[in-house]
Amino acid sequence: MKSFRFRLLIAAVAVLLGSTLAKSQTPDDAPPPPPMHHGFGMGDHMGFFARELNLTDDQKTQMKAIMKKEHPSMKPLLEQQHQIDLQLRQYVEGSFDQVKVQALAKQKAKIQGQLTVAETRVHNQLYQILTSDQKSQLKQLETEHEARMQHEPPPPEE
Repeated sequence: MKSFRFRLLIAAVAVLLGSTLAKSQTPDDAPPPPPMHHGFGMGDHMGFFARELNLTDDQKTQMKAIMKKEHPSMKPLLEQQHQIDLQLRQYVEGSFDQVKVQALAKQKAKIQGQLTVAETRVHNQLYQILTSDQKSQLKQLETEHEARMQHEPPPPEE
């Protein structure tokens, strides 16, 4: 469970860093992007991490380059996962077919495994850009997050 939370926090940091980098490249008069829905309301937390870690312009540029380089390899996997989710929806809304759902679940698990490898590779590359102080600050943020999660009740099931 602790490993999952750590990966979730790192994923959140990467998404937030990517969002900030992307936003920093848009004109000031551009309309705001639609809200992001990643299962854990990101909102504008990216700016928080960028401020907390005090990223330099060079670091932001390097991170943006990593995200741009890795995007083409991750996009097809995300699209495949989305297509499987759409196929699974028919078994929620229509007749349930155990065999077909299991087959789709296996396909989705394979894709999720590939995504986990790709995301971890990206997170590692982003992490390597941080200074020792920034890495310490990130670890402190993770520790504080873990402490808060220990005291918060689980979200209600829908």
